[in-house]
Amino acid sequence: MATTPAFSGSVPQTYHTFLGPLIFDAYARDMAQRLGVREGERVLELACGTGIVTEHLARSLPQRATLIATDVSDGMLGVARSVVRHPSVEFKQADACTLPFEDRSFDSLAAQYGVMFFADKVKAMQEARRVLKPGGRYVFNVWDSLEHNPLPRIVHDIVCDLFPTDPPGFLAKLPYGWNDRAEIERVVRAGGFERCTIETVGFPSEAPTADHVARGFVEGTPLSSQLAERGADPARVSQTAARALAERFGEKPCRSTMRAVVVTAS
Repeated sequence: MATTPAFSGSVPQTYHTFLGPLIFDAYARDMAQRLGVREGERVLELACGTGIVTEHLARSLPQRATLIATDVSDGMLGVARSVVRHPSVEFKQADACTLPFEDRSFDSLAAQYGVMFFADKVKAMQEARRVLKPGGRYVFNVWDSLEHNPLPRIVHDIVCDLFPTDPPGFLAKLPYGWNDRAEIERVVRAGGFERCTIETVGFPSEAPTADHVARGFVEGTPLSSQLAERGADPARVSQTAARALAERFGEKPCRSTMRAVVVTAS
């Protein structure tokens, strides 16, 4: 069983600053639109991270609709609370595998790039189904493989080259490692959902500099702790990655594309 990696220390703020605009914002807008919250509904967000989807959902909340945004990481929630200030949004620390809510409490659920981190995906899916009202919908997305996401692939290749006998595997194993469509549908149905729609979605990805991209993936994720465990300075590794990214995708700006798998369960 996978364990949830630590998003702590300086990682949450670096993640929000550098990765938020680069790879998350467009998908957050897409998710808010897909969710289509209606007046008076109660919405639960799982694995809200630093509040990137939360902010977009908050802006689109109709009158008397409410949103509870949860995450297992107190560090990520700390950033989210500082950037999302909306009277209809409540933040709560919670593990998606053991949700502290009554049965049939919410009209819809959302999770952006969190499901792949859940320690027990079937149990988390069962919990999502439990707290969802009959006829409700659960929209979540996960990243497609590194093959279809060239920015993190370059960073992953760099760190593997630096540590050929003990490569840090965070990027390949977790954020970009759970995207098999058949497995996703199996987990969704094992969780009790009757309908499962799976789509592939891609958006352009741009950062002011290649250094922004490198710092985001190296210092804004648990990859930084994997590097430190191997005696490497994450900042130095960021510099190496930035040079490779600039050569492939440009220095100022640094442009590429990202691709995700979007799932609607009901």
